[in-house]
Order: sequence, then C-alpha cells, then structure tokens
Amino acid sequence: METNQEKIRNFVIISHIDHGKSTLADRFLEITNTVPKEKMRPQYLDAMDLEREKGITIKMAPVRMIYKNYILNLIDTPGHVDFSYEVSRSLAAVEGAILLVDATKGIQAQTIANLELAKKQNLVIIPAINKIDLPQAKIKETKEDIARLLNISENEIFEISAKLGTNVEKLLEVVIEKIPSPKIDVEKPCRALIFDLKYEFFKGVIAFVRVFEGKIEPNDKIFLLRNRIEGQAKEIGYFMPELISQKLLKAGEIGYIATGIKEPGKVRVGDTITQFSIFNSQFSIEPLSGYQEPKPMVFASFFPQNPDDFDLLKEALTKLKLNDPSLMFEPETKEGLGRGFLCGFLGTLHAEILAERIRREYKINLIISNPSVLYKIIDYKNREINVRSAAAWLEENQIKEALEPWIKLNIITSQVYLGKVLDLLQSFEAKQLEMSYLSSEKVMLLYEAPLRKIITGFYDKLKSVTQGFASMNYEFSEYKKADLVKLDILIAGKKEEAFSKIVHKREAYEIGKKTVEKLKETLPAQLFSVPLQAAISGKIIARETIKARAKDVIAPLYGGDYTRKRKLLEKQKKGKKELKEKGRIAIPANVFFEVFKAS
Repeated sequence: METNQEKIRNFVIISHIDHGKSTLADRFLEITNTVPKEKMRPQYLDAMDLEREKGITIKMAPVRMIYKNYILNLIDTPGHVDFSYEVSRSLAAVEGAILLVDATKGIQAQTIANLELAKKQNLVIIPAINKIDLPQAKIKETKEDIARLLNISENEIFEISAKLGTNVEKLLEVVIEKIPSPKIDVEKPCRALIFDLKYEFFKGVIAFVRVFEGKIEPNDKIFLLRNRIEGQAKEIGYFMPELISQKLLKAGEIGYIATGIKEPGKVRVGDTITQFSIFNSQFSIEPLSGYQEPKPMVFASFFPQNPDDFDLLKEALTKLKLNDPSLMFEPETKEGLGRGFLCGFLGTLHAEILAERIRREYKINLIISNPSVLYKIIDYKNREINVRSAAAWLEENQIKEALEPWIKLNIITSQVYLGKVLDLLQSFEAKQLEMSYLSSEKVMLLYEAPLRKIITGFYDKLKSVTQGFASMNYEFSEYKKADLVKLDILIAGKKEEAFSKIVHKREAYEIGKKTVEKLKETLPAQLFSVPLQAAISGKIIARETIKARAKDVIAPLYGGDYTRKRKLLEKQKKGKKELKEKGRIAIPANVFFEVFKAS
C-alpha cells in the first residue's frame, strides 16, 4: 500500500496502571482487522508472559493498523511509575494521545503524571472514560474531574467500555479527526529517531524508529549521529504487530530498521539515524532532540548463584539495556558471593521485573542485595563523591557532609482514608507541601520524603491502609543533608561487606539488631560458637551468638575413672578454641538471599 502522509495518524494510549490500555488496544486491533479473530488473545500487545501474569504493561508496544484508508500507528504504553521512561520515549514519536481513565477509580496519580508528559510534547489529548459497563462505575463524577483537570467541556470526554467494545470505534474515528497528520518533508535528508531497540542473532540490533524527514530503503548504508557508528539497513519494515519487511520507510512513518550491528552497546535509544551518503555530503545533519534519559535512583547487586553464569549474566544485562536505557550496571566482586554487577533502576518494581526477566529468559538464578539509593558525600577537600553501595562509603573522619535524595510524592486518595494515609506518611518521615481536593471525595497530597524510606515497602503499605484505592507517583526533587552512617556486619569477628548497608544513624540499632537476628536464624551452626555483631565505625551496637554444634565426646565411655572423661572434655574445649581462632565461616548462598529478603 502506497503511503499518503496526509493519511497517517501517530498516537499513544496513556493512563494509570490497570485502567484498560491493553484491552482498548485489543479492540482497536479487532476493529481494524490487524489481527485475525482466530489469532486474537487478551492483551495481545503484551508479548511477555510476565506482563500477562502480573496484568501490567512493562514494555511499550508499537503496531500499524489500517482503517478506512488511514494508517494508524499506535504505541501502547505502561502505566506504573517505574516505567514512566517508556511513556516519555513513546511520546517523542507521536502527535496525539488517548488519555484513558477508569470510571470505577477515577483520576489517579500516574494519570496526572502521564498527562503532564504529554502536554510537554504539545500532543493533542483525547480524554476517554473506560469501564462504563461496570455497576460501580462513577461516570458523572469522573467526567467532572477530567473536565476540570483539562479545562474542557464534559461533552468532549468519551464514554467507552474497552471490554465490550462500546463506543470504541467512535473513539478511533475521533483519533483520525482530531490528531493531526505528521509534519513531514520527504525531500530533506533522512533523520529517524530511535525510540526502542531489540536484538536478534542474525539481524543484529533492530531499531524501532519514527522517521521525521527523508526516507530509507533496504541496504542503505546508515550512520548513527550521536554514537558516530556506521551500519547497514539489512531490513526495514512495519509492526503489524509482527515485524513485516517493506521496501521503503518515509517521513511520518513508524517502523523498524535492522542495523546489522552485532554489538548492542553501540546503538542507543534516543540516537538519530541518517544515511551514510548524506552524512558525508555537503548537508549539515543535526541529531533529533529525542527525550531526556532517566537516571537510575535505586541500586541493587545481582550475583549469579552459579559463579559460572557470570558471563551469561553480563550478556543478559547488555541485551536488556538495549530497550531499557535507564538500566545501569557495572561489575563488582564481594567475598562469599563472587563476581556480579551493581545495577541501577528507577524503582523497586523495575528491579523486580528485570530480575525475573533474567531468570526466565536467560535461565540464571540470582542472589540480589537489598536495594539502596544514590547517596553523595562531600569530603574535607570539598569533593563530591557518588556512593551507590556501602562498599564505597568513606571512613567517618573523611566525611564532611552526607547527602541523600529526596522525592516529591504525589498521592491521590479517597477522603475516607485520609487520616490513615497522613499517619503513614508521618511514619515515613514525609513532609507535607500541599493538599488539594480533586472532588468532594478525592484528595491529592503533595509531600516530600527521603527516597530510602519510600523504596522499603511504602507502596504496599499505602495500598494496605487504603484497601487498594490510593495511587502514587513520585519524581526526584533534590539532595538534602542527612545523618548517615555505614552499618557493618561482623561474623566471627570478620567484616562481611556483602551485608553492609548505609542507614540513618537513629535507625542503625534497630536495623543492626534485625540483621544479626536473621543471621542467627539462617546461618548453620558450627563446631564453635559464632558471634554475630552489628557495628558503626568499629563500635558494636548489636550482638547475637550462634551456639556451637554439640558433640558428646564422652558417650563411648562407660564407667571407669572420671579423669578420662575430664581429659576428653578439656581436649574438645581446646580444639573448639583453636577452631574459633583459625576457622572460617562459609556462608551458603541461601543465607544472603534470606537476609536481603528480610531487609
């Protein structure tokens, strides 16, 4: 089919998690006959088993649909705060967005966050209320809230049921009517923005691109402007939603380019592809302004349970980073755990998903350290040092000032649970900035809080105290001074760096005591007693002891002189003392796992 650029519409679906994006995408695929009915399945664009099991979209998914001679390029996006970078990348490739809101839950935190991202890109916003078929749907109240939020008439808001297909075709027609065709210039030199990547063994790195100017054909020599890398367009094509090869990609279109580049690290999301011949000509080619790359704020160490899997883990992380530019990793070694990687994430769910993908897709079992955040230290020479793990923490006499990241926390909750939410926020050291009412029933809270507190179970507790009705979103705010210390754990007098962590001074005793208690519970008993200690700057603040494994050395002796028994007991006592002085504790892998899990 010859592409008429005036007939192209590029758009995304954005919303809070579990508001029905993937189900709406399913209906679009059915209406446009993009996927035959016999092949259709729920959440069709969620390709990973992990997405289906958790009921969430993790990866953006592009698809090209044909409807009434229009070409509709849709990108389905995730809704969880940890994957907001996926949304930002999608928005850079389109002209419009459907803002989807669940009628049973109303506006939630990520709804507002994603809307703000779309506004920054100057996208046309089409609001729609989903799940109107459910008896608990609050259609009138939700429409009022959206109208107030967008400053529009309630008549401009669509009422749909993505599950039943109610009004979905009308929504699709409004997409054609309201979202503009892309501004294009086929005659200009080729510039295509990479918004996602994947890797295939024979084709190398496959770049998902939005072509903004010019055109590209198979076998064209290509050039990546930011990384200054040459390649060849071994194959180009569209997402149908499978990759279908074509003979031409023109300005305004969304598609893919198989670059032939076999080294994943050489191609990056956000780079601009042009033709090598144009780059070497008289034209001055500037890279497209893609999007702001996110910086990881949560860090955890990944170690393979089988040390022989280290190279395989490195390969897995390298390939996963292709379509996840927020993932950061660097090698590290810890005694007892061997070689692994310190990895950076946007949040704890992000870390959990990556770990599970490594286990499923690459068959690697991992030991994962407890998550930490990116701290900063100012030393007495006024140098600023980034600290991603406890191993990099300086001695107390070298630290002039310690800083920790704070975030702005946006929470939307029902007024019924407001008291419990405020109590929870206070217990997590959060400070109120603002409180406003979205409606007579819904309250929006803006707080600031230390990130180290929020990554340790806050989201689960928020859902618990509000019976699942509250929602949250957060973004980095600033670094603030904090009274931080390094908590060391000593086993049989030897510091075990793998268990060290950075904590607030007033929490050190409680965390230290909890850690040594867990070690006492999980470490196997030895032939000698093993002291377990928590310490700060060499000062012991908590202690437990694993008693020696008992062995009755006098059991074979019957009757006779007691001095024989006494000699054996003294010999055993002397042996245990020597063992305690010379013996080394081998810590099983499951002990690390249990302690990290309890942290």
